[in-house]
Amino acid sequence: MCTRCDDYEEIDFHCLRDCSFSKIIWQHIGFTDPSFFTTSVIEDWINNGLKGARSSLLASGLWWIWQSRNAKCLNNETISLHRLVSHINNSVEDITFCLHKFQPVTDSERHVRWNNNNFDCTIMNVDGSCIGSPTRAGFDGLFRNSAGFFLSGFSGFIPSSSDILHAELTAILFGITIAIDMGISDLAVYSDLLLSFNLISGSSSKYHIHAVLIQDIKDMLAQVNVSLHHTLREGNQCADYFAKLGASSDVDILIHQSPPDDLRPMLRNDASGTLFLRS
Repeated sequence: MCTRCDDYEEIDFHCLRDCSFSKIIWQHIGFTDPSFFTTSVIEDWINNGLKGARSSLLASGLWWIWQSRNAKCLNNETISLHRLVSHINNSVEDITFCLHKFQPVTDSERHVRWNNNNFDCTIMNVDGSCIGSPTRAGFDGLFRNSAGFFLSGFSGFIPSSSDILHAELTAILFGITIAIDMGISDLAVYSDLLLSFNLISGSSSKYHIHAVLIQDIKDMLAQVNVSLHHTLREGNQCADYFAKLGASSDVDILIHQSPPDDLRPMLRNDASGTLFLRS
């Protein structure tokens, strides 16, 4: 019997895909189409998945589901869902890097700065944070004009959650809602969690664990001109500061009309176009 759920015999499909512990991981990384869970021949399931556009994601998912199963069954160790999702995304990046044809790296590719795309509109950076033990989840966003002038910010705490994806999606939803209330008609949104934007832009997210939240964001996107852009952590440092502030508080949502003193040097660095070395 399956050591994790104790409900079914642990055959290959149950272990890697159909166990409730495995299934929620697949859904969290975007495999939500019902057909993904109905293929009955495991060789066909794996071969078809490895031929598609998300082959690296499927391979990484298989690896970390197997790792989490062994950690539980052999060491009685539980790897949290948000850690597993992070490990999977990092593995995808490693695979992509290893298979990518080498190109000479220029200075611009080794460095990143705030508003790296030079958008001439309102810029919103969002982030989520899970800190402490027990884990506390927080979210945030801050609005600046294209010159880096601070317009407004927000931060909040999500009770009884340790899900970084939930925090990121909450930040995006609150941010767009606040932007509409502020009368902002043209908004560029930056986040360093690419998975959140992939779920919002995708068409098969109705079975996702955060389907309601994702649909709420999509409904909001229809009301304002919003573009979504991935940034590296080095270009999102001010948002990271606010996210940790939210996770450290007990306030559901707090609006910041002016920046905290500790944030001002970081804002000046961003506004001056400071380049940060990618770590």
